[in-house]
Amino acid sequence: MRPSLRQIEYFVAVAERGAFGAAAHSLGVTQPSLSKQLATMEDELGIQLFERTSRKVKLTPLGRKLLNRGRAILAEVREFRATARGSLGLFGDRLAIGVLPSVGAYFMPIANRRLHLRYPDLRLIVQEGATFELLGLLQEGRIDAVIGTRTNEPGINSISLFSETLWICAASDDPLSSGQGPVHLSDLAGQPLLSLSPEFRLAEIVERLAQLAGTFVSRDYQGGSLDAVRQMAVMGAGVAVLPSLYALAEAIRDPEFNIRRIEHEEAVHEIFLHWRASSVHADDFRQLANDLIEVKQQIRAARSERFR
Repeated sequence: MRPSLRQIEYFVAVAERGAFGAAAHSLGVTQPSLSKQLATMEDELGIQLFERTSRKVKLTPLGRKLLNRGRAILAEVREFRATARGSLGLFGDRLAIGVLPSVGAYFMPIANRRLHLRYPDLRLIVQEGATFELLGLLQEGRIDAVIGTRTNEPGINSISLFSETLWICAASDDPLSSGQGPVHLSDLAGQPLLSLSPEFRLAEIVERLAQLAGTFVSRDYQGGSLDAVRQMAVMGAGVAVLPSLYALAEAIRDPEFNIRRIEHEEAVHEIFLHWRASSVHADDFRQLANDLIEVKQQIRAARSERFR
């Protein structure tokens, strides 16, 4: 007997959530129904996918091997359905996209409004994370696209969307906080720099800038969010390096938040749109990229001259 798509979907859901109850809830089915379908699949195939204990569900070695295959099958089915629905509009009316946290908070709300006006039937599902994590989800078929930093991963197509300038903030009594004009790397010499944790590309950029400035990145604190990095700088732990989407939006919202742009050719945070090279929606992604580029241009044009 061959497993059904429903059984494969149930298998992947349980594997990802580690519990039958959570998987059943996410799929909108009862737990007994889900458990019965998986038991039937195991019996018909003559295999064991899970080690069932009273506390949690764990994949067997064979289950781990089949998980990525199951994800790939479900991704192919989604592509098939999207192609069949293509006449309904962009991406067949549904797009799951992974974004960096700063993009999610300070870019996507504006982009969502524009995309909804242009494509009213498009349902946009957004998930935040670091680029390397999101690319893993993309390759597994769990999301359709990523707005993140540069990658050389095989099987991924990319289009450059925009480059963020980098800005610094420091404690109010720090000499760097006394001006408003650009700062040069020489101004940062000897100052500990603060950045996001290493899984973010921004951390690599800040590390490079620290080397060029003759200083270092603080290992005492590596933030999981830009808000946290900013607060550590305000408390005097070092100089925060922040991408412009976050820094400028916060400076406009809070006039007391003083930021200064880093004047250097490498002080940029490049943002790209990534999708699977195997996707049937290449033309749709190119159109989406054009829309997103226009959104960024509109955001920039709406700022005061100092923050452009």
